[in-house]
Amino acid sequence: MYARPQLDDQASAALLHTALDLGVTFLDTAGVYGEGHNETLIGQTLATRRREAFLATKVGLVVDDLEAMALHRDGRPTHLRNAVEASLRRLRTDTVDLCYLHRIDPAVPLEDSWGALAEMVTEGKIGHLGLSDVRIQEADQAHRIHPVAAVQSELSLWSRLSLGNRAREEDTVGWCARNGAVFVPFAPLGRGFLTGTITPDTPFPPSDLRARHPRFTPPARVANLQIVTVLRTVAERHAATPAQVALAWILAQGQHIIPIPGTTRPTYLRDNIHAADLELTSQDLADLNNAPPATEDHS
Repeated sequence: MYARPQLDDQASAALLHTALDLGVTFLDTAGVYGEGHNETLIGQTLATRRREAFLATKVGLVVDDLEAMALHRDGRPTHLRNAVEASLRRLRTDTVDLCYLHRIDPAVPLEDSWGALAEMVTEGKIGHLGLSDVRIQEADQAHRIHPVAAVQSELSLWSRLSLGNRAREEDTVGWCARNGAVFVPFAPLGRGFLTGTITPDTPFPPSDLRARHPRFTPPARVANLQIVTVLRTVAERHAATPAQVALAWILAQGQHIIPIPGTTRPTYLRDNIHAADLELTSQDLADLNNAPPATEDHS
């Protein structure tokens, strides 16, 4: 969710129940999402269905100003322990299945931050550990201390850095495959742009992060519609939607990849789920791989 409309907790809870009913089991959240509100909502909703969900959260970021989305990193062991405990209380669970270090704090040695989280695995409060937005050498360093079960980073048809297109050391998807970790792409639909529902004239309120994003200026949107055109072309071959093709392309990058598209609408939820049934041909993949890179407007 990129804008901040009036939150409807009842509708959000109903959507979570629908997701579980449809077989979605992997739920991703973080302590900073809504400054804890997202975790609280999930905890309330899962009160009678906790065993049906594999629950992931993140610690290591602190909200300074929620409206301005001002954050800072805090990887101190004491903070991480307190943050995990707070997440467990909000989520109403004794153990979180997967806990990410949301961002590495450059002021704290990684071995200290990762070691503190590893201690909580031993204590049974965390099932598995993950990293978010890291370089391969950082993942290697953490993996030597305690297994990295998952890496979360951005990956979509307009953000392909994690595939190592620019530099071998950025091949995070490959690193995960080689080390038995799951790769979890966030923003797999390009923050909504790859759904094909955003035009150069689509307005964004000031509270929407896309209003300040260099890929969402009107000129950048015009250029980036070339990517959507490719998605539409492939989608027409399969009677699918551009969003389903965008997700199917990600799933085609490896069996160890679990994208996490966000939505507030049951219709889009169902569409996203059916993307797993879409089998892209070699021609489809070639066309998608040859789609132009995303344009950013920094003027």
